[in-house]
Order: sequence, then structure tokens, then C-alpha cells
Amino acid sequence: MNDSGQEHVEEIVQIGRDEMAMETLGLSLAEGKLILKRIQENVIREQIQDALLRQRNCTECGKARHSKGHHDITIRTLFGNIELKSPRLEHCRCQPHAEKTFSPLQAILPEHTSPEMLYLEVKWSSLLPYEVSCDLLHDVLPVNEKLSAVTIRNHLFEVAERMEQELGEERPCLIVGCEEVWELLPIPDGPVTVGLDGGFVRARHKRGCFEVIVGKSVLEFKRDDPEAEKSRKCFGFVQTYDGKPRRRLFELLKSQGMAMNQQVTFLSDGGDDVRKVQQYLNPEAEYWLDWFHVTMRITVMKQMAKGLANEPTVPTQTDSQQPEATPGQKSIEKELQSLKWNLWHGNVERALECIEDLQWELEFTVGKSDNQGKLLKQLREFDTYIRNNQDYIPNYGERYRNGERIATGFVESTVNQVVSKRMVKRQQMVRRDKPAWSRG
Repeated sequence: MNDSGQEHVEEIVQIGRDEMAMETLGLSLAEGKLILKRIQENVIREQIQDALLRQRNCTECGKARHSKGHHDITIRTLFGNIELKSPRLEHCRCQPHAEKTFSPLQAILPEHTSPEMLYLEVKWSSLLPYEVSCDLLHDVLPVNEKLSAVTIRNHLFEVAERMEQELGEERPCLIVGCEEVWELLPIPDGPVTVGLDGGFVRARHKRGCFEVIVGKSVLEFKRDDPEAEKSRKCFGFVQTYDGKPRRRLFELLKSQGMAMNQQVTFLSDGGDDVRKVQQYLNPEAEYWLDWFHVTMRITVMKQMAKGLANEPTVPTQTDSQQPEATPGQKSIEKELQSLKWNLWHGNVERALECIEDLQWELEFTVGKSDNQGKLLKQLREFDTYIRNNQDYIPNYGERYRNGERIATGFVESTVNQVVSKRMVKRQQMVRRDKPAWSRG
């Protein structure tokens, strides 16, 4: 029934069954797709007919507009392609116009692909290879048979470029307002935890690798719905390619309802490039070094220290000297455990003293071996790492006891998804010189 009250009845499809079996129970997939396609065709034609009927007369004087022919257009939807005739009408002379004719259907439908169609194409092709996404759409929906992987890829790039143009400009500081304004804001939602990590991805044509920064943002709870599930969003970008990484992260946090008076915690591996991305996004933000990266470095050094247990030293004075076991090996393990304990409790000053003692012990050990030299190199690098990030090392033990996050373990799934699944393991996803690949 249309707006004028006119009722139109049309037979869509006839379904008959000879036998009752599990295979013939209800609608089959093919029958369901056919019914959806026929219903879509009739609904769209009725909508177009009513819309064109309202455009037939001039809105100012009511005089009928003259027709100047028509052309065919194709509307692509989830339930099949619809062929329509788009008429061209003359403008009424009662009002001045820049052009003599216009196409009302083109004004109503400037895009010929439905938003839902684009949404599923972009979403599925972001998670699966293009060919698999295309086959999946053909299997479950009555899409047009001519839909191909190339078309899906082109639509993905078009959507990505449009999103890139809609993104705001990059600024050194994205904090909005002042303290007086923030105090008047309503009570915000729960705290937001943002974890960032990186991974290396194979470039095109075997031209080496490049780094991809990925992360996950977790909103603990919403004030108006405490029982709702936590809001989780993933993001990613190529640090050396993306020109707006901070703006991109800021807009993602805003989409989760981030307010300027809301607690936000950033966890990262301590790299300079990652730290710059997360700064000046929120006045209540906290920046902490990820415990996972700290303890993994210590674990590597502890394994190297255990390897020195039965390793004889190289004689340094005379050839008649007999090899001796590495001196102080037990004390090295003990010092490394003490180093880990001090960092766990946020005692950075004492941790740096432990690193310095270990370096002195290894440097002045008689008859140093190659493994001792490697351990000494690891200690020097770790010393630089801790000194550069000493302002971002909290009391991990206290945060852990209070139920607060101390590591970016919740980001590892995102790293595996973007780096391993999409880029490394024999799939078509590789970096291309398009804005779509600046983010995940």
C-alpha cells in the first residue's frame, strides 16, 4: 500500500513440496534468496515510483514538468541489483535555474550502492581475503552474479579514502577546553585502558619489512548501563606512512565516549614513536611502561646467566692456568631476581643500582667468555631502556593487587590478527600505496 492508500498485490513465488523430509523442510537457501530478491525489486520500484510522482510537478507553481527522456541506472543492494529508468525533466520556467533539465532520481540517489552493501563488503574484506569475501556474499545473499573480488577491493579503497578525507587535521595537542570547563562536565563512564604494541610486516616484492603499530582500547563500563559488556575497539597504522596517527587514535577514543574528565591509561613498550602517538590526547591520561616487555628482557638475561653455570672461562694470564667455572654466576642470577623485584615494586633507583653492579661484576670478571660479553651487552641496553622510561614505571605490584592492568597482553590478539593472519600467512593482504593501508 502506497502513501495514497492504493493497494497493490503481486505474487512473489510459488513453493511446492511432494515429500516431507529434513531436506525439504521449510525454505531452502536458494528459495530464501529468490524471495528476498523479488521482495526487494517490488519494494524499490514502488518507492521510486512514489518519489518520482512527487517530483513530476513544480513545487512552486504546481505545473507539470516536461520530460526529456530517460536513461537506465543500476542500484546495487544486498538483495540483488535493481535496474531502474531514471527520467530527465525540464525545470519549470517560473523560477530561474542554472540548468534547463535535471534528473530527480540522481538527486535522490547520488550513490548507486546501498550503505549496507558497502558495510558488509568493507567489513568482510578487512577480515578475509577478497576472493573469500566475494564467495561468502554469493553464498548467503542474492547479490549480483557479476560481483567480483576486484569490485570489493575498489569499494574498500573508496570507503577508506572517504574516511581519510573526513578525518580532522593532525595537531600537536588534541585536548579540548580548560580546567574550568572540565569541572562542569558530567560524571564520565568507567576508565579507558589503551594498549599499544608493534610488529613487523613483510613489504611488497620482498623489499624488506616495515613496522605496524596496533592496539586495543577497552572501556571498563558505561555509567548508564553498568551490566553491559566492555566496549573493545582495535586500531592499527603504519608509523612511517600514516600522517594522522594521533588524530586517528583520538577519534577512536571519542567514538567510545571519551570525555576530557575521564581516566585514560596508556600501556606501551616504551618506544619513542609509540609514546608520541599517545601524548596530549586527554588531560587525565596516565602513561605506563608495559610490564610484559620489562619482564621478558629480564627473562632473557636470566636464561643467559644460567648458561654460564658450567661454562669455563678462557685463560688470560698464562697457558698453564686451568679453566675455572664462571665466578659469581649464582650472584648474577640473584641480582637479576632482585632487579626484577625492585622494578615490580616501582623502585627504579634501586633497580638501576642493581644493573650497575651487574655490569661492574661482568666487566671485571677474569677470563670473560663470549656469552658473558653478550650478557653484558644486554645489560647495557636494558640500562638505557629503563633510564629512558623511568618516569613511566609505576608500582606494578600495587596496580596488580588493585585489579588494574599492568601489561598489554590483551593487545596480543590484535597483533596476531593484523600481523600474522592478514599480512604474513599466504594471504593477499600486503602493504600498498593507498590510504586504506595506513590503518587496520
